[in-house]
Amino acid sequence: MGSHLYADDTQLYDCCRLENTTTVRNRLASCITEIAQWCASRHLQLNADKTEVIWFGSKSSLAKLKAIDCSLPVGSEIVKPAPVVRDLGVLLDANLSMKQHISKVAATCYYQLQRLRQIRRCVGPEVTTQLVLALVTSRLDYCNSVLACLPQSTVEPLQRVQNAAARLIFNLGRNKHTTPCLIQLHWLPVRFRIVYKLCVLMHNIRASKSPCYLSDIVQPTTVTATRSGLRSS
Repeated sequence: MGSHLYADDTQLYDCCRLENTTTVRNRLASCITEIAQWCASRHLQLNADKTEVIWFGSKSSLAKLKAIDCSLPVGSEIVKPAPVVRDLGVLLDANLSMKQHISKVAATCYYQLQRLRQIRRCVGPEVTTQLVLALVTSRLDYCNSVLACLPQSTVEPLQRVQNAAARLIFNLGRNKHTTPCLIQLHWLPVRFRIVYKLCVLMHNIRASKSPCYLSDIVQPTTVTATRSGLRSS
């Protein structure tokens, strides 16, 4: 079992085969009970209302889980599995399709673009560019590495947001092509921004410039006996 500890949040996670679901559930329940006891001994209370549980897996595996009790006791409350949870601002669904997260990000960005469109004539293109970078592009880039290897059709809503942002800066119509605008702004398309983020993360890990929680989960192919002879090693 693993854990992530934040300022006011604790995250527990584990993995198992479908037949071992009950064992993992009991292990998580036992750990939560110990945390609740630790909190009580220090006059703290584990908030069941803010506790969420989710099981990740394929559609077929999740369908089989319906016949198993996957809820977890938190104090005197029973927390049932949720279809979607929020983790550091990222919406994670049970299938890890990331569609709900992308939909939420796109909706938030369109809202900001609509607000900026109302003042675009007053502030000019340069200030508009800075506002778009602060309010829209930053949201497109936030934790975008979790979108790696998703189908292009899934990521396409974010690309439409970027295109709309470029049209706003250059005051273009809805049917105008945005590729020249993206080149002039030096903006990578969304799917390449995701690849770029992963490359930066891996470079920092390789150069020992990343936090331990990242470097600890990455190992070079040279330490893998079955892959040590590959050119990539």
